[in-house]
Amino acid sequence: MQELILDGHKLAWHKERLEAWMRGERIAPITVDMALSRSCSYNCVYCYGRLQANEERRLTKDAIFRFLDDASHIGVKGVSFVGDGESTLSPYLREAVARGKQNGLDMALGTNGYLLDEDGLEEMLTGLTYLRFNISAAEPLSYSLIMGCPESCFHKVIEKIRKCARIKRENNLLVTLGLQMVLLPRFSDQILPFARLGRELGVDYAVIKHCSDDEIGSIGVDYSQYVPLEDVLREAEGYSTGDYQVRVKWSKILSRGLRAYSRCYGPAFILQISGSGLVAPCGMLFNEKYRKYHIGNIAERPFKEIYNSDRYWEVLGLLTSDRFDPQTMCGKLCLQDKVNEFLWDLKQGRNCPALVPEGPLPRHINFV
Repeated sequence: MQELILDGHKLAWHKERLEAWMRGERIAPITVDMALSRSCSYNCVYCYGRLQANEERRLTKDAIFRFLDDASHIGVKGVSFVGDGESTLSPYLREAVARGKQNGLDMALGTNGYLLDEDGLEEMLTGLTYLRFNISAAEPLSYSLIMGCPESCFHKVIEKIRKCARIKRENNLLVTLGLQMVLLPRFSDQILPFARLGRELGVDYAVIKHCSDDEIGSIGVDYSQYVPLEDVLREAEGYSTGDYQVRVKWSKILSRGLRAYSRCYGPAFILQISGSGLVAPCGMLFNEKYRKYHIGNIAERPFKEIYNSDRYWEVLGLLTSDRFDPQTMCGKLCLQDKVNEFLWDLKQGRNCPALVPEGPLPRHINFV
């Protein structure tokens, strides 16, 4: 099986863009992570989306297609429909995946799966690089409690995952299928059932990750409580087989919520867009109270114009200046965290972008 990097980053395989960035050139992000809607069909207890409220715009088909065309034109390599909402609520999801694929973009989707269109699964799976189901419990009652939905949703989603695995197998598709558990320590009884469930369903991987929180602890995550779970998490990884991987995001699970860098360089390489269309450096700055970091909205202006605007580069420059401290001024363990660690070390002379790792390419290199 080609390597899956589920705890780390893939910037080292993008030598040319790294070197251009080091020379001070303006570069397009490699990955754009976004949602097609701010709404969601669930109400998960760990949801960071409730902390990301911003002025709502509706993403029309024209706005979505224009964005995908612009992203390809400026040099974006991968677009993941994950973000701050449930993208299956958009009536344009399937067409958007096809349009992105047609434009040469790697396309990905993260979803709770409940509203995933069963009739269009084969078409969707053909267009996706990966499909990840967010399923933070492996038993109906716990699923209902954690993910804020009726128990019946669990059974419906499980059957859709089975169907996806069957379609992939029967059609020899390249798409990677995965499950993701966002782990709150008080629900640790679900760790081993989750690891077993992924193997039983026939997906490629199951990843267990931390829960993010904002800078004032609104969700109430006690990161010290992850440490006593190390043994059971390692036991979960033991359910891996030759064609199924269980992975724990150890670097964040055991980080106690702390950062080791003092500048935020990551958004230059992995940018985020809200389901409202808001372009901001990262999801942790979507909320209206962070308005000074907001750049534009793809529902109102072409992404190409936003990317080429002075405002885009002004905001990215602010995050890399001494006027912004990621250790105290934004949420914990963000999407760009591992990229930021690498770039911080690079700026400190502790990494060399000329050294591309040896061996076969890992999967999904355009989702850094």
